[in-house]
Amino acid sequence: MFFNVVILVAFFLVDLAPTSCEVDGFIYNGFQSRNLSLDGIAEFTSNDLLLLTNSKTQGQGHAFYPNPIHFKNSPNGTAFSFSTTFVFAIRSDYGNLSGHGLVFVITPKRGLEGAFPSHHLGLFNSTNNGNSSNHVFRVELDTIISKEFNDINDNHVGIDINGLESIAVQPAGYFDDTGLFHNLTLISGQPMQVWVDYDANTQQINVTLAPLYVTKPVRPLLVLKYDLSPILDQTMYVGFSSSTGSVPTHHYILGWSFKTNGKAQELSQLPNLPRLRRKELPRFLTTGLPIISLVSLVIAISVVVYYIRRKKKFQELLEDWELDYRPQRFKYKDLYTATKGFREKELLGAGGFGKVYRGVMPILKLEIAVKKISQESQQGMKEFVAEIVSIGRIQHRNLVPLLGYCRRKGELLLVYEYMPNGSLDKYLFDQPRFTLNWNQRFRVIRGVASGLFFLHEECDHVVVHRDIKASNVMLDGELNGRLGDFGLARLYGHGTDPQSTRVVGTLGYLAPEHTRTGRATPSSDVFSFGAFLLEVACGRRPIEPRQDSDDLILVDWVFSYWNRGNILQAVDPNIGIDFVEGQVELVLKLGLLCSHSEPSFRPTMRQILLFLDGVVALPELSALGVSSAGLTFDHRGGFDDFVMSYPLSLGNVHSRCLSVTDSLLSEGR
Repeated sequence: MFFNVVILVAFFLVDLAPTSCEVDGFIYNGFQSRNLSLDGIAEFTSNDLLLLTNSKTQGQGHAFYPNPIHFKNSPNGTAFSFSTTFVFAIRSDYGNLSGHGLVFVITPKRGLEGAFPSHHLGLFNSTNNGNSSNHVFRVELDTIISKEFNDINDNHVGIDINGLESIAVQPAGYFDDTGLFHNLTLISGQPMQVWVDYDANTQQINVTLAPLYVTKPVRPLLVLKYDLSPILDQTMYVGFSSSTGSVPTHHYILGWSFKTNGKAQELSQLPNLPRLRRKELPRFLTTGLPIISLVSLVIAISVVVYYIRRKKKFQELLEDWELDYRPQRFKYKDLYTATKGFREKELLGAGGFGKVYRGVMPILKLEIAVKKISQESQQGMKEFVAEIVSIGRIQHRNLVPLLGYCRRKGELLLVYEYMPNGSLDKYLFDQPRFTLNWNQRFRVIRGVASGLFFLHEECDHVVVHRDIKASNVMLDGELNGRLGDFGLARLYGHGTDPQSTRVVGTLGYLAPEHTRTGRATPSSDVFSFGAFLLEVACGRRPIEPRQDSDDLILVDWVFSYWNRGNILQAVDPNIGIDFVEGQVELVLKLGLLCSHSEPSFRPTMRQILLFLDGVVALPELSALGVSSAGLTFDHRGGFDDFVMSYPLSLGNVHSRCLSVTDSLLSEGR
C-alpha cells in the first residue's frame, strides 16, 4: 500500500513540473547569470550589463531569453495577458549622432536569419518586411528618422506588428501626475525604464516610458486596441534587437522582468552604467601651479599671435541670412584638419565641378568626403545654399547623405558621408582591377532607380539631380548603390513648373530639351539614367573618343546590335556568362527607351521600377517608335540649331526620319 502511494505522488509531481515551454516569468536585476542567448555583436560587460551594440563595431546584436514562453493554450486560442519592464540606456561618442535604436521583440524563433542592420534594426530585410507570416510583435525605441517607414521624427517610441512601420507612435516622453508631458531624449545616455502591458480581456496594449527612479506614470505614452491572438503563436521567444549604421553606438540593457498572466516584478539594485571618461589632471599640475601659470600665459600669447597670423587663411564668409543654416554649416578649419590640409594623398577624385577629398572629422572621428566647388560668382548663393540644406535633410538608403556645407572666399565645400568602396565608374572603366558581376550591377541599378523615384515623387519637393552618371554613384560597404553629388541638384514644388537655369551637367548625359530650354525636369533625369543603364551593362562611357576622330556613341552602338537582333553582344565581357539573359536584355532596351530624345516617350522612374522588378513587362521597342529604320519623331524641336553648338561627329541629317544617332545623340549627347 505504501509503495502504491509513493508511485501516485511521483506521477502527481511529474505532472506538475513545468516544461521549458511553460516558463511564464523571469527577472534579471543585472545579468550576473549570463543566462541569455546572444548573437551578432551583443555581449555581457564585466559589470553585468547587457551590451547589444558598442561604439567600435557597425552591425546588429540580439539577446533572447533562452527558453520559449507559453502565450496560448492552443494554436488557435486567445493570447494570454503579459507584462514586461526593462531599463535601457543609449550612449554615443558623437554627440547628437547615434545608431538606429533598439526594440523589445516577441518572435517565433530566437534566430533572425537574413535580417539587415541600420534602419532595419536587425529584425527584417527588404523582402520580408511587413509580411503577415512574420508573427512578430515589437516596441521600438527609434533614434533615426526613416522616411520610407513613415517615422515621425528621430526620437520616438512605436508599436510595430510584423514590420518596421509603426501602427502607433509618439515622440519619446512621459506624463506626470498632473497630465503635463515631458520630453525625453533617447540618446541622452541616461537610464530610462519602459513598461509594456497587454490585457487579453480588453485587447489593449499600453507602453509607458519614464526616467529611471521615476515612479511608473499613471498615463501611458502609447495606448493601442489590438488583438494579438492572430500574431502570437502558442510558444514564442522574447528578447531585444539593436543595430547601428554609420555611427556605432552603445545600446545597454540594465535589467529586465517579464510575466504572462500577471504583473512583471519590479527591478531593483541594478548595475551602474560605466562612467564617462574624464581626463584627470596630472599631479605636477597641482604642485607646480605657479610655473604652469606662467608657461600657460606665454603659450596663450603665442597662440593669439599665431591665430592672428592664420586668421586670414581660415577666414570664412558668414552673412546674416546664413544664421538659419548654422546646424548644417561646417567650419573650414575643421574640414582643413580632417583632410590634412586637402593633401593630394587624400584626393578621392576630380571632375569638372571640383575635387573630392577623404577626411576624418577631429574629435568625432567620423569619416567624410569633402567636395570643393569653385564659385566664380556669388549671385544666387543664398538660394543655392537653401536648396543644398533642404536636400541635406533628405534621407534614403540609396542616397549618399549630404551632411552640410562650408563657404570660404570663392569656394563652396559640400560635406558627404564617406562611402568606403568609392564610385561605381572605378569598377567599370579603364581595365579595373576588380569588376562587378551582373547580380551586383543589377542591384546597383535597382538601388539608384529607387533613390531617383524617392527624389522625384516621394519627397516634399520634386528634386532633380541633374548629374546622374556612374562616377556619381557611390558604393557603400555592402556594394549597395547610392546616388551622390547633389551639388547641381534643384528642387521645386509638386504640381509646379521648373524654372529655367544655366545648363549644367556632363556631355553624354544631357537631355536635348534641357539644353534647349534650361529647364531640369524628372524626365531629363530619366534621360541621364538611360545613359547610366547602358554604361553599367556595357562597361563603356556614353561617348568614347577614337584616334580616327570617329567617336563611339554608346546609344548608337547598342541600338545597332538591337537592330540586328543580337543586343546581348553589347554586354560588358567582364560580366562573364553567369547572368540572366532576359534581365540584361531588359536593362539594355530600357536604356534605349530612356534615351529617347522626345520626353513624352520616356518612362517615369515609377514605371522604370515596375519594369526592373518584373511587375510590368517592357513593351517592344518597335511599338514605341523604334524600328529597323531607327527612332522616328514628328517634331524636330530645335534640333538644327543645337547641332551646330557641339563639334561631335553627328552623321548625316537629311530627312525628318532621323537615325538613332541623330535622334538620340545629336541634341547634346
